[in-house]
Amino acid sequence: MKKKKNDIGTFFTAPIVISLVIIALIVLMSIFAPIIGPYDPDQMDMLNALQGPSLAHLFGTDQVGRDIFTRLMYGARTTLLSALLVVVISIIIGIPLGVISGYYGGKIDSVIMRAEDVLLAFPALLLAFLFVASFGKGIANAIIALGIVYVPMLSRLTRSLTLMEKNKTYVESARSIGFSDTRIIFRHILPNCIPTIIAQLTLDIGYAILDLAAMSFLGLGVQPPTSDWGAMLEEGRQYIQSNPALVFAPGLAIIITVVTFNVLSDNIQMYLDPTQRKLPPFKKLKKMAGGLVEE
Repeated sequence: MKKKKNDIGTFFTAPIVISLVIIALIVLMSIFAPIIGPYDPDQMDMLNALQGPSLAHLFGTDQVGRDIFTRLMYGARTTLLSALLVVVISIIIGIPLGVISGYYGGKIDSVIMRAEDVLLAFPALLLAFLFVASFGKGIANAIIALGIVYVPMLSRLTRSLTLMEKNKTYVESARSIGFSDTRIIFRHILPNCIPTIIAQLTLDIGYAILDLAAMSFLGLGVQPPTSDWGAMLEEGRQYIQSNPALVFAPGLAIIITVVTFNVLSDNIQMYLDPTQRKLPPFKKLKKMAGGLVEE
């Protein structure tokens, strides 16, 4: 039990705790936006257009009089949910492909890897633009396009983890007992790959937020009047001199959210990889060594 507590304490470092708190706050604000926000995010009020920050409007109003703070909270719903769906699509397609490719190898591996090489030959965001241009504008098509683009990255990570796991003793023991390949893959190999995959998925959520914002900024993602951080950037860029809050507020929201997910992913990877963990100070090591000697 003592060891388990120490492991939990090692995991919940300051960066991880702060990242989780910030993510929780953003999620809660998006969920309770109708209660926290006193305004309708889509209701126009031309008499109060382009107002500066005030007690009535925390970040001011946009070019048609909509409250920026309220639209930020509703935009968090669209942004976070869309990013999560992108990652879910990459999980559904990428993880099975990676496991099958790594476990069986041979022609199956070659076909899957060559198909993914074609996708990786193009810049990810450019390929997503091509897909959306083919499917049509809209957040649903943007999510599907980015989900497909993210598949090769997750698939190759899963494949490399599977290649390391399939040659270990416990897999050979499972085969000798007579377990089927399906059971070995999904009951034994995949669970050992999940921690590293989780760290990658956390990073992918941050990338998805950034890519979705870029697509909405270019008019390929969320369409007006739906609240979205990328769309808010595009709507406010022409008023950046007269009312900087129109661009500053959604831009800051994107930066904080993406950096938070990146910090969380980096610290999860550091926890999973003992070689990246920081050693405690020398005095603490000396005390620990003294305690071991006394025991």
